[in-house]
Amino acid sequence: MGGYAAFIWSSYGVVALVLAVMLVASITGMRARERELTALEERVGPRRQRRQQADLEDARHDA
Repeated sequence: MGGYAAFIWSSYGVVALVLAVMLVASITGMRARERELTALEERVGPRRQRRQQADLEDARHDA
């Protein structure tokens, strides 16, 4: 590697570490959003169910 092996391999190590940290941060963020969504759906109801109810109410108002 022409005398640059230490720089090259340490760069690979830093990139691998950054990617691992980003992966962990993404997964923990996703799990937090899923917990938040579950709590909202328990309080308000599932989104699909609310949408169907809104469509039914709109149909009643249009008739």
